[in-house]
Amino acid sequence: MGNHYDVLIIGSGLGGLVSANILAKEGKRVCVLEKNNQFGGNLQTFVRDKSIFDTGVHYIGGLDKGQNLHRYFQYLGIMDDLKLSRMDMDAYDVITFDGDEIEYPHAQGYDNFVKQLVQYFPEEEEGIQRYVNKVRDTCYRFPLYNLEFGNSYDGTDLLTLKAKEFIDSVTKNEKLRAVLAGSNLLYAGDPEKTPFYVHALSINSYIESSWRCINGGSQIAKLLIKRLRELGGTVLKYQEVNQFEIEEKNVKAVSTVKGDRFTADCFISNVDPKLTLSMIGKEHFRNLYYNRIQKTESVISAFSIYLVFKEKTFKYLNKNYYHSKSIDRVWLSDQYTEESWPEAYLISMAEDTKNPGYADNLTSIAYMHYEDVAQWEDTFNTVVNETERGADYERFKQERVEAYLIELEKKFPEIRKHIKSIHTSTPLSYRDYIGCYKGGMYGFKKDADNPMRSFLSPRTKISNLFFTGQGLNMHGILGVTISAVLTCSEIVGKEHLLKKILASEKEREQITKA
Repeated sequence: MGNHYDVLIIGSGLGGLVSANILAKEGKRVCVLEKNNQFGGNLQTFVRDKSIFDTGVHYIGGLDKGQNLHRYFQYLGIMDDLKLSRMDMDAYDVITFDGDEIEYPHAQGYDNFVKQLVQYFPEEEEGIQRYVNKVRDTCYRFPLYNLEFGNSYDGTDLLTLKAKEFIDSVTKNEKLRAVLAGSNLLYAGDPEKTPFYVHALSINSYIESSWRCINGGSQIAKLLIKRLRELGGTVLKYQEVNQFEIEEKNVKAVSTVKGDRFTADCFISNVDPKLTLSMIGKEHFRNLYYNRIQKTESVISAFSIYLVFKEKTFKYLNKNYYHSKSIDRVWLSDQYTEESWPEAYLISMAEDTKNPGYADNLTSIAYMHYEDVAQWEDTFNTVVNETERGADYERFKQERVEAYLIELEKKFPEIRKHIKSIHTSTPLSYRDYIGCYKGGMYGFKKDADNPMRSFLSPRTKISNLFFTGQGLNMHGILGVTISAVLTCSEIVGKEHLLKKILASEKEREQITKA
């Protein structure tokens, strides 16, 4: 049969690899096709000056024993082999502002979260407690988030409550409002649209427990590929799908740029839904369905700066910084001007394993609209297809680096003298390497006023084609893992799959007791 499989998965991002493992566990003959040199999508790492940088995984939540991602990763057989380091218990994230030297903490553990914030807002304990209660209550109402049976969500009020609206309701203190919302770069929060459940699902797992991946998040992809191959699955790189063969409203085969052809009974696309439909062709879908997906608003992209430090010069900080220029710009930092950029940023560090206590490198991420780099969108650059975008592009990046360093110097005044080398990525980098539409950070923008518009079913209008990945319901390591479970449940049955996951957990507990 050669290139015929039960399930063919396009794209080796987390959603594709988790789907592949689940279906291989179900006895399916699975193949994953990846266009790039490296597997893993947002799990990819890259090396500059012998320093390992993450593309998208800067920290992970919910990995303590009994917590949701720990349970999913145990089922997938990768949990015990992950190399992790726990972040600062009292401040895994700190929220900071220009002109204010205080680092406002987000702490691990809900009681500790309240305790640490109350030190800075002693009159606001009731409001902070109300906030954490709502976060937990919201997360409990998503059954798969908690590995429980039930519908995907419970009640329309859950989908229509806006994040900013609720946070503003718990306190009149403007600084506290900004602190509670301060990490909204995690989900690209929009004050007019973002539902509170997106905020809650994004932040809850980090409050439960926060971890860094030692030597990068690519270990997750490597472990998933190892397990998949042990299950008889196939993973191929340098296989960019560029054509779908459709017969009688079914995908019969896909072809790749290399000229190879693959047939399967079932196909899963881990590629951005907009790009998937464009690749297949508008003529194979009803206009209403095709246009609805193409018109769904994608989340903003990012510009990232990567600093390699000189050895033993910059102290490692076991926490992330979410910085906004002012408290009234926390929700509005995507509305920057050329002069005001960057208005907010995330800082994440990696410790030098050879010199504990010192940082090996620093990654900082700020919003950037795709339009800022659209003049170079006809260029395409990856390890497989190296292309120079030209002198103007390089000049643009250097200008942005200088603007960025000026902002970082406000927090770390002597940072420049510790830098060994500087590297960058733009929305075009994310587009080319990750395959997301216009370099979007987190799939589609969720809208509390039109909650169902941004919910995308794993099922498409082609009966044997399914979606998976961050383009579905939620982004992030946990969100994409759950999306993969949803996708696979459409193929093997939701109740059947959840029973398997829970049964494997029970079996593991019995082995441990024995």
